[in-house]
Amino acid sequence: MFQLTDSLGAKTFLIDLSLSRVLLEDNRHYPWIMLVPMRENVKNMTHLTGEDRFKLMEEIAVGESIIQRLFSPDQINTAAIGNLTPQLHIHIVGRKMSDPDWPNTVWGRPSTPYDPAEKIILVEKLRTAFREELFPPN
Repeated sequence: MFQLTDSLGAKTFLIDLSLSRVLLEDNRHYPWIMLVPMRENVKNMTHLTGEDRFKLMEEIAVGESIIQRLFSPDQINTAAIGNLTPQLHIHIVGRKMSDPDWPNTVWGRPSTPYDPAEKIILVEKLRTAFREELFPPN
């Protein structure tokens, strides 16, 4: 049965796609989401079927498109790094040249959580964007 690790389970749930659960990283310095394939015991992409790998690539493209459309970053970084959390999860991070860590990586850097009211608005904005992308109005 699919289950998130404790560290991923502590993230903010956004939406379930056909393969992946989408989570929000609570760091107001960057628009940052994660896609976690809802498959049991998956550490690496090679543990997915070919069909699931293809689907994951499609869902990553949707996530990148939403980050680009909503936040207009200068760069989008997409990565699967599982050193501390060995469950496959794909980070999609919008970066701006004006962000506090540019041009360095975001890994292991101090973070500032969203203000609770700001986070509620952001979560709804992202959920709406995913729904519109996946189920466009006729």
